[in-house]
Amino acid sequence: MYEKLTTLLNLAINNDVTDIHFQLKNGNLFIQFRKNGDIYQYNNDLLDNKFFNYIQYQANLDVSNLTAPQSGSFEIEINDYLYAIRISIVHSLNISNCVLRILNKQLNLKINQLTYCKDDVIQLEKMILHKNGLILICGLTGSGKTTTLYTLLNHISYKKIFTLEDPVELYNENFVQLQINEKQNLTYESGIKQLLRHDPDVIVIGEIRDSIAAKMALTSALTGHLVISTIHSSNCYIAIKRMLDLGVNLSNLKDVLIGVSYQTIKDVDSHKKIGEYEILNGVLLNEYLNGIKNV
Repeated sequence: MYEKLTTLLNLAINNDVTDIHFQLKNGNLFIQFRKNGDIYQYNNDLLDNKFFNYIQYQANLDVSNLTAPQSGSFEIEINDYLYAIRISIVHSLNISNCVLRILNKQLNLKINQLTYCKDDVIQLEKMILHKNGLILICGLTGSGKTTTLYTLLNHISYKKIFTLEDPVELYNENFVQLQINEKQNLTYESGIKQLLRHDPDVIVIGEIRDSIAAKMALTSALTGHLVISTIHSSNCYIAIKRMLDLGVNLSNLKDVLIGVSYQTIKDVDSHKKIGEYEILNGVLLNEYLNGIKNV
């Protein structure tokens, strides 16, 4: 089984796949790859429900639990590189769905390696050097938000950086990383309270998915810290609209929002891809925020 797993991951990594989707239906296993936001079918009759159970076992999931959603992770070395594999699984009446997110643990990019656009590099560097405020990194699934996030953090790794993630995407020995665990009463709200007691320079909220995370990001920025988070959206303006829809106060958002970065991935050739960024900050950001009516 281990050989089948490494073969599958090796194929995915060589083809720049960010996520592998598994669907177990009526005893049959269907597999799809996500690359640059698009889904592709992968056909292999050698992978079955035993393999489906094996990858859950690798992530220390409870294979017998067919009711509650579960998430986990494991590490694996492929072609001399160490990868972190994040797993999420959910079961419906007759179908089990599982997603593997592939993350390169040895990723250590510089900001100028993210994109060829020099102006975007300058804007990203300028934003991350703020001492306080809120930075939002947005994009669609598989657009490289995590890569951008950790590259920016590496740029300021000399600061005291604390992350609150659900789950932790990439482990980094330079940061203090906490993983949300509601069973142990570690929620976004309680986690932020704990982090603020440790005198952080930078607080990272892995992803804003709901109103609690959105409000905690804003609250942390209002306390005078630099806060960075990711959010799913199709452009910078919709990212701001999502924050407002999640219940954050417009006036407070105007006070703390430094900039919003939206990104897509472009293939340079068969072995390299780079980010293309749209960055909303400065005068354009202030004009947009001031034009929003506070309903």
